[in-house]
Amino acid sequence: MNRLTTSWGEFPLTRFPEDPRDPLRAWDASDEYLLRHLAETDHDLSGAVAVVGDRWGALTTALAARRPADLTQISDSYLGRRATAENLARSGADPAAVRLLTTQDPPPKRVDVLLVRVPKSLALLEDQLHRLAPAVHEGTVIVGTGMVKEIHTSTLRLFERILGPTRTSLAAKKARLILCTPDPALDRGTNPWPLRYALPADAATVAGRTVTNQAGVFCADRLDIGTRFFLQHLPKGLGGARVVDLGCGNGVVGLAVALAEPEAELVFTDESYQAVASAEENFRTHADAGRTAEFVVGDGLADTAPGSVDLVLNNPPFHSHQATTDRTARRMFTDAWRALRPGGELWVVGNRHLGYHVTLRRIFEACELVASDPKFVVLRAVKRAPTDR
Repeated sequence: MNRLTTSWGEFPLTRFPEDPRDPLRAWDASDEYLLRHLAETDHDLSGAVAVVGDRWGALTTALAARRPADLTQISDSYLGRRATAENLARSGADPAAVRLLTTQDPPPKRVDVLLVRVPKSLALLEDQLHRLAPAVHEGTVIVGTGMVKEIHTSTLRLFERILGPTRTSLAAKKARLILCTPDPALDRGTNPWPLRYALPADAATVAGRTVTNQAGVFCADRLDIGTRFFLQHLPKGLGGARVVDLGCGNGVVGLAVALAEPEAELVFTDESYQAVASAEENFRTHADAGRTAEFVVGDGLADTAPGSVDLVLNNPPFHSHQATTDRTARRMFTDAWRALRPGGELWVVGNRHLGYHVTLRRIFEACELVASDPKFVVLRAVKRAPTDR
């Protein structure tokens, strides 16, 4: 656990789930820069303060110490919201004094101070600025923050087009601030999200289907090539198996199984509220009438009963925001092993260079190559029964 030092106090912060071996902190220089700017400029923080995209709750936890009348965090991340709740409790803040909203919840009706941690997804930023713009008034203080490599000309154009005139600060520790003057009379146009497109002809059983993608979902404007390759090599003849689309994104992998396997029991899970909302809409649109499935926003399979799953399908991420790491993939594989019944299978698609086969053999022992091309591999790992070990 690390401690964030600010002008308003010192706060012990961790990511979620807490892992003492994780070298990554729950904040970075851009969070520090924004908090220092607020303290130095002495902005009035007593009114309605909204924090968008706070990754692990560092900004929200520090601001809670100022006791604004109305403090709201808006996040697409289940893990980020859990981290915020735990960091607030650890700091002694009153949990009832902070509203933790998701990107699928109605936004606040009035915002006096809008603080934006620039997300990796420009689409998610665009959607959130559109959704919050009606709550902004002439006196609203708007400050964004991010590392220099995260703030581009396109980022500034979004603030300027949707909220008002925008400029940037000098860089400090490779971080930068975005300073925006609100113009409530601005003609910002309509919000283009969610986006809909037809899947390509080589997308197996879902080819030609029109899918809905909420902003921020991975490859929201097209089918990514890894998923496309996975769709061509999914297992068949599943009968009434309980199948989990783990890290489901817009749910096309699970949807493909649902269309090909009428008796299979489907579970879609992701830590992104935007992703699960997309998956649910796509399933409702294309699955047979009366077909049901589970849709879970959560920490992977951490809350799934051991031995309750027959098949897990997974296209794991290898980034945590801007950091490249296999930590999420390793947790997904370990959780899958625990959730699978003996003889159950985990099918994974990934870039060849990531070497997932090494990790899978360490966890499952039994792992084989199903398919490959110059860029991707599909791997099948089997959970052995105790007598097979």
